[in-house]
Amino acid sequence: MRRREFISLLGGAATWPVVASAQQQPLPVIGFLRSGDAGGAGHLVGAFRRGLNEAGLLEGRNVSVEYQFADEQHERLPALVADSVRRQVAVIVANTIAAIAAKSVAGRTPIVFVGGSDPVRIGLVESLSRPGGNVTGVVFTTVDLVAKQLGLLHELVPTAAVIAVLRYPAMADGDAEVRELEGAGRAINRQLLIVNAASEQDFNAAFATIVNARAGALLVGRGPLFLSHRRQLVTLAARHQLPASYSTRAYIEVGGLMSYAASQTDAYRRAGLYAARIIRGEKPGELPVELSAKFELTINLGTAKGMGLEIPPMLLARADEVIE
Repeated sequence: MRRREFISLLGGAATWPVVASAQQQPLPVIGFLRSGDAGGAGHLVGAFRRGLNEAGLLEGRNVSVEYQFADEQHERLPALVADSVRRQVAVIVANTIAAIAAKSVAGRTPIVFVGGSDPVRIGLVESLSRPGGNVTGVVFTTVDLVAKQLGLLHELVPTAAVIAVLRYPAMADGDAEVRELEGAGRAINRQLLIVNAASEQDFNAAFATIVNARAGALLVGRGPLFLSHRRQLVTLAARHQLPASYSTRAYIEVGGLMSYAASQTDAYRRAGLYAARIIRGEKPGELPVELSAKFELTINLGTAKGMGLEIPPMLLARADEVIE
């Protein structure tokens, strides 16, 4: 999906100013690239723009942003990156999957990644303190969170003997996540059923497997595919009366039950600040990778009541936000 389509999707070009032809000098251009689709990215784009604004950059006035989305067709990413390079963007801001593609194609074009994977382990940077090369970014912890997420789900539904985990297998550090999940399952003495879904077409079959296994609760993992189709996943969980926990608050906004997650909006705001610093001349390889360490437990009380589920008082008291 290209920039013009994205603007229309989010409510019209009036709220997304474009570069005026009267500009004396061409504006610096930021390439904003995600491997998913635009439908799941509105809140992230808004946070990114807040970061730019905090740094004194206003889209359409002293900076331009070109939005590109691969719509989960990862084979398109190299061509999208090459297109950004041809347009001579000043910096590319990308989620992890897109940043991996960008690093191999972008040459010397600076890259700011935003993601939950260990950037050293997957080869994006040499170290967190001195990234080196043309890449830096913001990382929010996700793999290390799965044990906490599973523990909270067990606290929510202590009678669930089998807990299902729906995961997106294309995540760069997925193996580490599975090991973390297995250890967490043993710690709470619960059987885990790990089910992969690599595309939207896999969702119905995955839920059929989960229901047939008589899982009593569901942990929906991270990934741009899931985020883009979060309404569908929330609807499927409700249809099958599965108490479900999710990897980001964005699911709760569309009726999901519970999430415990690092704040991706905070991470994208920080990415906007980094993009501004690079535009003003700082070298990405000298900007340390930032850790977005803001965590949020969100519970949708209305969804719980609709399922006839009583939230344990101690869990409810620890929630950062309760949606009625």
